[in-house]
Amino acid sequence: MIPHVRFENVTVSYGQKKALDDVSFEIPKKRIFAVIGPANSGKTTMLKCINRTIDFIPHAKVEGKVTIDGDDVFRIRNVYQLRRRVGMVFPLPVGLPLSVYENVAYAPRRAGIHNRRELDEIVETCLRQAMLWDEVKDRMNMLGSMLSGGQQQRLTLARALSLRPQILCLDEFSIAIDPVTTMKIEDILRELKEKMTIVMVTNLVQQARRLADYTAFFSASKLIEVDETEKIFTNAANNLTERYVTGDFG
Repeated sequence: MIPHVRFENVTVSYGQKKALDDVSFEIPKKRIFAVIGPANSGKTTMLKCINRTIDFIPHAKVEGKVTIDGDDVFRIRNVYQLRRRVGMVFPLPVGLPLSVYENVAYAPRRAGIHNRRELDEIVETCLRQAMLWDEVKDRMNMLGSMLSGGQQQRLTLARALSLRPQILCLDEFSIAIDPVTTMKIEDILRELKEKMTIVMVTNLVQQARRLADYTAFFSASKLIEVDETEKIFTNAANNLTERYVTGDFG
């Protein structure tokens, strides 16, 4: 297992409240890594540490070390370059006040890509990967905010893919997507892991089981257990993990 992301004794506090408490684990390269656990267990905070969107939270204090390919995330000066490496999709869509086309082309333009043919190819590829192309290909000049909630969620996914990130973080990406489309996107994620590492927070326990190579279980701000997914679901080392994956609590 080649580690892509490493957490070393990471504690995150919001004032007096600990959102993560002395967490250490590794995320392997070019695999799907699922993070499960009850609400307020630190899952989203963990994601926000990887691309430093934790910086936007007032009074958040991070102790310990997070590295990507050995680079200390919190010592990287060019945060924009970091966020090019780490794409992020949040549970509620956050569309730019731009057309569907420009929502996807915006980041590549900022990265210096201005050739129209190249931009067209990037936009189409990303919209296809997000299972949205067929629904919007004739409405590319329409404001992204005019799409349905599920479509805006997939547009956000397409935008996250537009810079070909090394790591894709998904925070409850299927919350606003219908089950059929969710299954199709899961198929795409299986293909994408050949090119990138995928870190996926999900409250859908069976989604983690059918999709992830490795699964981490968090509870009460602590990492309880991390292992190969099948072992987590069939032979968990911790009784709390077993109770969660079998639906005893949640």
